[in-house]
Amino acid sequence: MFAAIFERHFFMDKLPISCFIIAKNEADRIARTIRSVRPWVDEVVVVDSESTDDTARVAAAEGCRVITQKWLGFGGQKRFAEEQCRNDWLLNLDADEVITPRLRREIMALFAHAPPSRVAYGMPLELVYPNTKRPRLWARDHWYVRLYDRRFVRFRNSKVHDTVVTDGHAVGILRAPAYHYSFRSFEDLKRKMGERMLLSARHANSSTAALAARIVLEFPVNFFKYYINRRHFMGGLNGLRYSWIQADYRLLKIFHMWRERTSRSSRSPEASDDMAVHEI
Repeated sequence: MFAAIFERHFFMDKLPISCFIIAKNEADRIARTIRSVRPWVDEVVVVDSESTDDTARVAAAEGCRVITQKWLGFGGQKRFAEEQCRNDWLLNLDADEVITPRLRREIMALFAHAPPSRVAYGMPLELVYPNTKRPRLWARDHWYVRLYDRRFVRFRNSKVHDTVVTDGHAVGILRAPAYHYSFRSFEDLKRKMGERMLLSARHANSSTAALAARIVLEFPVNFFKYYINRRHFMGGLNGLRYSWIQADYRLLKIFHMWRERTSRSSRSPEASDDMAVHEI
């Protein structure tokens, strides 16, 4: 009770930021994401992609503005969400991400006395394994631009990727992390990887020779990338399993790209020339 009263008083002057979240079937975890930002940002906008669970109801109960929008692709959905916000400064979160108290304080400090000195800021996202509360020691996962002024930079309109295009603008660095509860279980991770792998393969264009080389190197290179370079060796058995799945599905993606390439070539030799190269 006391904590709730203190929080309402402490965050009385909210930051001129709109936080937007795109979501589908995230009723079991979106409230945690919303609660990490709702007390101190001006608004939270949830763009729901026709969920079949209670995502929209949960978000509305948490005080969000909820808009239903048929899926436009990763970049397209986020660009649509950008346009629904009433502030120019935007904070983007996925429904499985949480702003930590340290990151909240760092963002609040940016707006304490004047507008931020940069038009975009990147932040580290640290993965949290299923059934654990915190990232592994020395976590080094991803770094994304998620806080930005939409008058200068926007998300790329891509079906596969959701990346903020900074167009040469200097990007500020936020040191504190957001936590990424990316998958509910390792079976859920395999499902998500499978979906993204198929989508990426359909939108890819690589030469047969390049794919042949990648078939040989894809698994060992990616296992090293995740287990050693991103320090999942600090995650014990969870880290080993995670690294193996990441490498395994990236190898599987190459096989699907090969199949797509062969199928495309048999249909029309010119058809693949118009496709863009994408990777998950």
